[in-house]
Amino acid sequence: MNLHQGEFVVMPDHFHAIIGVGKNKYNSNTEAVHCISTKNKFGAQSKNLASIIRGFKIGVTRNVRLIDPDFSWQPRFHDRIIRDDMAYQRISDYIINNPANW
Repeated sequence: MNLHQGEFVVMPDHFHAIIGVGKNKYNSNTEAVHCISTKNKFGAQSKNLASIIRGFKIGVTRNVRLIDPDFSWQPRFHDRIIRDDMAYQRISDYIINNPANW
């Protein structure tokens, strides 16, 4: 299973995508206890999914507003960790079929 490539679709006010952020000590089974027990550090957030989404939305918004000054995104995002092939396929199918169901 290659989670670094996935489906995506751009809708009028939101998008769906599978984003692979790579293997690290926070998403491997051997370090799960460490991740849970680590204290949350408040302050500027970077190098996490929220900062990736924020940067993407900022970049797109700047360019789209040159064409459509009233453009705006939905204010939040929903994320889900894909843990197996079945979940990956289910989410891929949802993304592919979303425009027809919108």
